[in-house]
Amino acid sequence: MSHNARGTRLGVRELRATLAGSIRRAEAGERLVVTSGGRPIAQLAPLDSEASDLDGLLASGAVVAPRRRSSFRPPQPVPVWAGLRLDQVLRELRG
Repeated sequence: MSHNARGTRLGVRELRATLAGSIRRAEAGERLVVTSGGRPIAQLAPLDSEASDLDGLLASGAVVAPRRRSSFRPPQPVPVWAGLRLDQVLRELRG
């Protein structure tokens, strides 16, 4: 683990070994920079009080709401004869 002006740096292996403690440190306000092969790849930091929630992300256009409002219902299974090729079955189903 090393320290610099941008936060404490720790490798992926070290993060795995100290995950619970690292999360507590981030919760306390410390910014941890995760490295792989000495190269920064991610950061673990406290949540910003102004972080966007889902409604804010939707309003800003950063994410798109799902078109389906009801719960997902998978389609009914289609009986298929054994030994048929998949492309033949799809062609028949698609008409």
